[in-house]
Amino acid sequence: MGGKGALMLELKLEREFRKTKGYTAGRLLANGKFLCHTLEDEVREQDGLPVEKWKIHGETAIPRGRYRVVLTMSPRFKRVLPEVLNVPGFTGIRIHRGNTAEHTHGCILVGLPDGNGSDGWLGNSTPAESLVIRTIRDAINTGQQVWLEVK
Repeated sequence: MGGKGALMLELKLEREFRKTKGYTAGRLLANGKFLCHTLEDEVREQDGLPVEKWKIHGETAIPRGRYRVVLTMSPRFKRVLPEVLNVPGFTGIRIHRGNTAEHTHGCILVGLPDGNGSDGWLGNSTPAESLVIRTIRDAINTGQQVWLEVK
């Protein structure tokens, strides 16, 4: 189960808290190296309270924690995407392309700089999604487990 000595890909989602309403910007690291930017719904987590007390369906970022990531076919998007497993109070959490918090529904959107600079906008999301999938697939193909730590 993801011990320190095991061969694995460690993804880390570092959230930037800038008191934004409706979304959370961040960045995704792979084994400590920058992979891409992220955009999620607003973080509403309240320490000590169960998820059902603070979650607003389709408008809430997943709680902090460490989660296993696998590649599976998404029934919604009809393509293979990273799925974040065993997230308390959430199901079907994916890492995928998208541009604004309206596209998240609790998922983690990925993108790369596009020069737009608009607050709450994530550009170049298709190439970022391809990069994330390729990184995860390469790890899995070499026998590694993939884990995501949400900070």
